[in-house]
Amino acid sequence: MKWQGRRGSKNVRDQRGKTGGGIGGGGGNLIMALLSMVFRGGITKTKIILVLVVFGIFYFVGNPLDLLSPSSGISPNQAQYDQPAVEKDELYQFVEVVVADTEDVWNKLFSEHGADYREPQLIVFNRAIRSGCGGASSATGPFYCPADQSVYIDLSFYQDLSNRFGAPGDFAMAYVVAHEIGHHVQHLMGTTDKVHSARGSLSEEDYNKLSVRLELQADFYAGVWAHHAQEMFNILEDGDIDEALRAANAIGDDKLQKQTQGQVTPDSFTHGTSEQRVRWFRKGFESGDMTQGDTFNTNSL
Repeated sequence: MKWQGRRGSKNVRDQRGKTGGGIGGGGGNLIMALLSMVFRGGITKTKIILVLVVFGIFYFVGNPLDLLSPSSGISPNQAQYDQPAVEKDELYQFVEVVVADTEDVWNKLFSEHGADYREPQLIVFNRAIRSGCGGASSATGPFYCPADQSVYIDLSFYQDLSNRFGAPGDFAMAYVVAHEIGHHVQHLMGTTDKVHSARGSLSEEDYNKLSVRLELQADFYAGVWAHHAQEMFNILEDGDIDEALRAANAIGDDKLQKQTQGQVTPDSFTHGTSEQRVRWFRKGFESGDMTQGDTFNTNSL
């Protein structure tokens, strides 16, 4: 993808090296040690107040020992997941450009349909983060939170795409970002709320089917973005679309279930098969028409 020297988004926030709040890991061990010392010799009102204060610090600020770390809060165990600083900076800048491209494309498309596009934030984190939708770790993978209209991503996912999913390349990462931004588009259009509001009246199996349609539409929107970003900025290099298609294929429910549990359970699908994800991304890229992505009113996914 041709991205160097172009505008980066101002809506990208760097939260790497911060604890993200919550209590876990070394923080949990430290709390247990403190509790043991505080309550040694009996329980008093003063000791209870002290415990509440400590819990408050860990919940809202994180592990205070991280502040003493010369690595700005990054623990030795975390370092194995991080890239060297120069590479991290370049990947961060790349994500800034991708987000800027999504802003330009979706501002244009919304304007053409007589609507305003409200730009989301993208939060870059490592280890753990607290979002408007609750706490999450790097293992969660990239996700969109409609409660705070933000995308969250640990940049180590770039290595996961290559090493774990066999989908290397910068445009594979761009596809992932564009897919999450696609969820923001769905939120602005009211689609996400409609799906979530149906949860209480559906069985788990039927709700999973709605979730698949939601995810495939986000794949379609990622393809629409790629179509218009190419028209507007000539971003594509040879092999870029193949990189995105490999990524879409690699993270299909059927393929992931086969890898992790040795069998495929279609009733538990929440994102769609590899073939479906590839097909809907390709449809969005080839058409560039956001009105052709109604995955909810088609019998054939």
